[in-house]
Amino acid sequence: MSDEGNEAAALRIRPAEPQDAEAMHAAILTLAGHLGQQAKIRSTAEDFRRYGFGPEAAFSGLIAEVDGEFAGLCLFFPIFSTWLGRPGVYVQDLFVDERFRGRRIGESLLRAVASWSRKRGGVYLRLAVDTENVSAHGFYERVGLAWLQTDREHGAYGEAFLALAGPDETRHEEMR
Repeated sequence: MSDEGNEAAALRIRPAEPQDAEAMHAAILTLAGHLGQQAKIRSTAEDFRRYGFGPEAAFSGLIAEVDGEFAGLCLFFPIFSTWLGRPGVYVQDLFVDERFRGRRIGESLLRAVASWSRKRGGVYLRLAVDTENVSAHGFYERVGLAWLQTDREHGAYGEAFLALAGPDETRHEEMR
């Protein structure tokens, strides 16, 4: 039996659970460190527990394990295309521990997320990649995710977001 067969057989992908919050946060810190941006991380493991689980979870996660050991994760959430009239999924973070790279774990996580979305009517998957993360660009292209030349991502963070949101007073009907 080849090593490759053993590695594939040992891979397990499962939904993230609250007790995974520390490992998930550690993975994000490692990912940020790889990009030289660890100082920008403000989240905590408690944030992951608070916002990733329960009836109003802000994101979902899949955990990859090899022989029961944390090997990677994919954090994602559902989105909707008004142009397509169909749901999709947005991958916020994809991480594979260096010890487990080269085993197609990242691809397996993306396939699992795409399948999750398709079962719910989804027809597309989107993500953003740091411009400096050249190896990730190549990986995503190899697994079939094309760079969208027609789109440009915009964002409001920190003070810009607070200015956009306005005062804490509720002037609009609560959205539910």
